[in-house]
Amino acid sequence: MPIVVVVGGQWGDEGKGRIVDLLARKARVVARYSAGNNAGHTIINEKGEFKLHLVPAGIFYPEKTCLIGNGVAIDPEVLLQEIDQLEARGIDTSKLVVSDRAQAIMPWHKALDALEEQARGASAIGTTGKGVGPCFADKVARRGIRIGDLLRREDLAERVNQTLEYQNRVITRVYDGEPIRFEECMDRYVDFGRRLKPYIGDVQSVILQAERRGEHVLLEGAQGSLLDLDHGTYPYVTSSVPSSSSSGAGLGVGVGPTDISRVVGVFKSYCTRVGNGPFPTELFDEMATTLRDHGKEDGRGEYGTTTGRPRRIGWLDAVAARYSVRFNGLSAVALTRLDVLDELPSIKICTAYQLDGKTIDTMPARESMLNRVRPVYEELPGWQTPTKHVRNFDDLPPQAQTFIRRVEELIGCPVDLISVGPEREQAIIVNPIF
Repeated sequence: MPIVVVVGGQWGDEGKGRIVDLLARKARVVARYSAGNNAGHTIINEKGEFKLHLVPAGIFYPEKTCLIGNGVAIDPEVLLQEIDQLEARGIDTSKLVVSDRAQAIMPWHKALDALEEQARGASAIGTTGKGVGPCFADKVARRGIRIGDLLRREDLAERVNQTLEYQNRVITRVYDGEPIRFEECMDRYVDFGRRLKPYIGDVQSVILQAERRGEHVLLEGAQGSLLDLDHGTYPYVTSSVPSSSSSGAGLGVGVGPTDISRVVGVFKSYCTRVGNGPFPTELFDEMATTLRDHGKEDGRGEYGTTTGRPRRIGWLDAVAARYSVRFNGLSAVALTRLDVLDELPSIKICTAYQLDGKTIDTMPARESMLNRVRPVYEELPGWQTPTKHVRNFDDLPPQAQTFIRRVEELIGCPVDLISVGPEREQAIIVNPIF
């Protein structure tokens, strides 16, 4: 049974949800393995447009089993709202399974997220304020509360008692914030546990059963690899492991690295980033506005699914992409939003950096160095022809084919899938992923 992992190859918002939705046709199980509701996927299908933050993108196929793994930080209130919204629009969520080992985002996590960002001032990371970072910090500090703890009031009370006094000290004495009330927290989270009980289960067992039956499993990442806690542009990174490196994907659902057969990296045909941090190819001119607002009239502009914040825009960075290909161990690339480049007379790709008078072709680790690099660009002719209708690689304009082949050469990985629009069918499959 092949397990295929889909990861974001850049700083997030690459279109992973759209790719997972497409690949889910061939999978029996679709599992989310990392991050929290600080990430979002926009899916457009025959039932309309959906914005998902926790539920896997495979939920639109009623015969699929969808899992939220132990590597995800779950805000129970947000998850329940998402389930209710899906059910209200006729989407069956009965085959959704939520890991009892996943961490629960608690009220103090959201309070601390906002207070810590405020205290950082000009050095703020630019978090979404959803409490995900403090939740993962508690997980590592071994004072976290897991989804399974919500199922029994006595268990939850014991866990909350162990941590709430400490958290309230930090909130009130360090940040001068308002304390979290024990009884109010208990009542809300016991109710969340009651409502989530039908969904909570053993995710690892579901995957192992699928493996024994020889069924395909798709692991869905969230956010981008360049936000990875270890390998991203630290400290402007997320608190989870969005990459597949060190078996981050497998750990997030309870399987080993030898169970994973392929890793597909999703890259935009250009780059975007939300929040602060280094961005070597960032644009500040009219081109940034052109790329950001492409498709804005139908909701496809470059604005965050979760936050609504305008995304920072830049040309495709092949230096960062090569780095992402290597540490993720990518076997294939899905290139999205090719159609956004359709009208441009020329297109740039960053092939190297200039740093302190020297040309380098690797991504520095230190923030101070990344802030000083200047991109070295290669300019290719545009095709100025619509590609939305194209379904075969050979039918793409020659200049578009040249662009894609050059991307493959520069990043060292084949482009097996190309997205030319938001609809499920607007895709070119060069080589089957499954």
